Amino acid sequence: MKEDIESEARSYCRFYPAIFVGAKGSYLIAETGDKYLDFLAGCGSLNYGHNDQVMQSALQDYISNDGIALGLDLRTRAKQEFIDTFEQLILRPRSLEYRIQFTGPTGANAVEAAIKLARKVTGRSNIIAFTNAFHGCSLGALALTANSYHRGASASMLHGVHRAMYDGYLGLNCDTAELLRKQLSDPSGGIDRPAAVILEIVQAEGGINVPTLHWVKEIEQIARRHGALLIVDEIQTGCGRTGPFFAFEVFDIRPDIVLMAKSISGFGLPMSLVLIAPNIDIWGPGEHNGTFRGNNHAFVTATAALQKYWSDKRFESEIRRKGRIARAMLSEFGAPLGYLVKGCGLMLGLDIVDKKLAAQVKAEAYKRKLIVELCGPSDEIIKLMPPLTILDEELVSGINVLLSTISTTFCPERANRAVGRSGSGDCQFPIGGYRPVPRQSGNVYPSRSIKPDLY
Repeated sequence: MKEDIESEARSYCRFYPAIFVGAKGSYLIAETGDKYLDFLAGCGSLNYGHNDQVMQSALQDYISNDGIALGLDLRTRAKQEFIDTFEQLILRPRSLEYRIQFTGPTGANAVEAAIKLARKVTGRSNIIAFTNAFHGCSLGALALTANSYHRGASASMLHGVHRAMYDGYLGLNCDTAELLRKQLSDPSGGIDRPAAVILEIVQAEGGINVPTLHWVKEIEQIARRHGALLIVDEIQTGCGRTGPFFAFEVFDIRPDIVLMAKSISGFGLPMSLVLIAPNIDIWGPGEHNGTFRGNNHAFVTATAALQKYWSDKRFESEIRRKGRIARAMLSEFGAPLGYLVKGCGLMLGLDIVDKKLAAQVKAEAYKRKLIVELCGPSDEIIKLMPPLTILDEELVSGINVLLSTISTTFCPERANRAVGRSGSGDCQFPIGGYRPVPRQSGNVYPSRSIKPDLY
């Protein structure tokens, strides 16, 4: 395939160079006929796997009946059915009252709308965001994003944001919420009065960082005390990725604004939402808009996804059960090497500390027909985000491929020793004498201190 025409901004195809022609369930299918087990899942956009039959049929029926494709924000049956279903299955059972703003088509669009609204509501400009945060690459969202690589091209234009420290950033014994509280309360603390505090309940790109229950509650209280809106970015964690539909549910907080995109359409179609507390929905008509906010094809598949997977608690229970299987396998293998297993549900990471080794593992796993991604400040964490619908045998098989790959990368002479079903590896010490150790500060997030039933 010619690459001199596509922009240098291309990314994933550099690491996974196969030409893909199909996909089903947990697999991508290359033109060679090879099947790749997909532990990337559209970077969280394919929680229900590739080409779910129920959604596919609903969309085919809609298109064959000449259903409207692009509706701007006109009233359409597809949009109304989605709104009704979302209220009935998601909002009402959780005692949540939100207005739904369709921003489309990406998560960054939702972020831009949220921070614009927060500034309009409060009359303030400053937004508090956190270390290791990722909220998108459009200009406003990029100002909130912490990663220096992404910020580099526009760094001189990224204003109006104060960077606070996420939970655990200075180690387990430092309460960064208390530091923020002190700084905001101090007239000489140097932080302008905030319009909003924005956070990811689990930081995905930043390293699968899971905060404590105490810390999240403290951040909510700080926002309330200082008249700032609390914005929770559920773009990658939403739609069950961590177990419950919203990751924030288990923390018992009530955000003013919730951001959704990625898997909300259910089928990998562009769609994003801003959920807004009714008392702050002060937009003027068309004050924030977007041409593709009325993607009716996405409304159709989103409705089908909610009805199929979220009509009761069974799907959530399945996600947690699969997450425990994956965590047990990763922990048994990683503990002797000092590797932290991070995350919850089926948003998991294995921190192997060495970014060069992580890159080697990613490349070798691809050769073995497993697609995994890296995350963390230096791409030192192997990120596992398989479809939530993955079969048990596929999940176990994929993790075994990963663990065998790590063993091979460390100890080629032991590569012929199989990694068992439990996921335990026999390679205790890497070749060459290098022995990874857990970090003592920086980004330390063991499975600690949030409600146990999250796992």
